[in-house]
Amino acid sequence: VLDQSAIRRAAIESLAENLSDGVVAPLFWGLIAGLPGIVIYKLVNTADSMIGHRTERHLYFGWASARLDDVLNWLPARLTGLMIAAVSGTRVIASLGAMIRDARAHRSPNAGWPEAAMAGALGVRLSGPRLYRGVPANEPWLNESGADPDNAALRQSLHMMVKVCALEFVLVAASAFYLHR
Repeated sequence: VLDQSAIRRAAIESLAENLSDGVVAPLFWGLIAGLPGIVIYKLVNTADSMIGHRTERHLYFGWASARLDDVLNWLPARLTGLMIAAVSGTRVIASLGAMIRDARAHRSPNAGWPEAAMAGALGVRLSGPRLYRGVPANEPWLNESGADPDNAALRQSLHMMVKVCALEFVLVAASAFYLHR
């Protein structure tokens, strides 16, 4: 059973990771390789989401899709973290600091970057100890000295997402203009 703070942490973590996987990465691969880049990225990302888990039935195919997803998300995850920091206003140093300090401690090679940047940008702590299918998992904290997120932090994470989307739109438009002039 999750308490209110754990629910807000999970929501902010999901928002940060999905900002990377669902928004930044597809547009990044679209800039790099056009529509085929987007399609290939989304196929791999969807395969990882559906069968990338370690189950007996999908062990080998799931492993391959998960590793390929890790490779394709390596740079977009870090770019997402940088964009979160860039739009965090007066908390840019805190956001970058949390990302640099804590991202590599995350169990995912990529999710920690946007999640840690978001934690620092909001001044909250994310991740931490939790239960997975009733089994305790001693996950490290991201931005451990931050407060537990409240409803205001949850709303602010949504505002940060919108700002990152706007920044990405500007960057993609400028890149497309520059590349196609």
